[in-house]
Amino acid sequence: MRFSYTLGGLLSAGVVLAAPMPMPTPPGIPSASSAKSQLASLTVATAVDDGNYERDLFPTWDTISGTCNTREYVLQRDGTGVTVGSNCQPTAGTWTSPYDGGKWTAASDVDIDHMVPLKNAWISGANKWTTAKREQFANDVTRPQLWAVTDNVNSSKGDKSPDSWKPPLSSFYCTYASAYVAVKSYWALSITSAEKSALTSMLNTC
Repeated sequence: MRFSYTLGGLLSAGVVLAAPMPMPTPPGIPSASSAKSQLASLTVATAVDDGNYERDLFPTWDTISGTCNTREYVLQRDGTGVTVGSNCQPTAGTWTSPYDGGKWTAASDVDIDHMVPLKNAWISGANKWTTAKREQFANDVTRPQLWAVTDNVNSSKGDKSPDSWKPPLSSFYCTYASAYVAVKSYWALSITSAEKSALTSMLNTC
């Protein structure tokens, strides 16, 4: 059942209206305590690079909704004031990169980062998956795996795990580590001892 109210009616009834809350981040980010518990449960193992990783083994940018692919979906989800054309390409909007605080008004300045890099996933268990499962991982909008961030920052991260790369904003360490652990936990991917140490330190900033 749907209800509609006028602003005046709400105000006269004494209802306090909160400002609309933006939703610039992916769903499924655990609390710090939950992330620490998940981290403790992850398998610690040496990463094995079999030399067979190729990005094409993780098909990306599936159609998610209507004509919108994964990238376009995330740009709409994480931006503010986003308008799109009939092909779902953004024609206007503002994006704030949580990794570095950069603000952008051109979608071309924004990359969609995989929180757990695809190659990292490959060397921590995804090399044993089917291509279909890797496709699900690469287009996962249900968990905090995909983030709209400054393109140059995404390039600097590349395939690095948290022991080799951290976001420029130390104030984001807690959220970054929590999201990273949540993705590794759901997809049952292993971590190295160096990853675990880095993630523990980042979660200790929460």
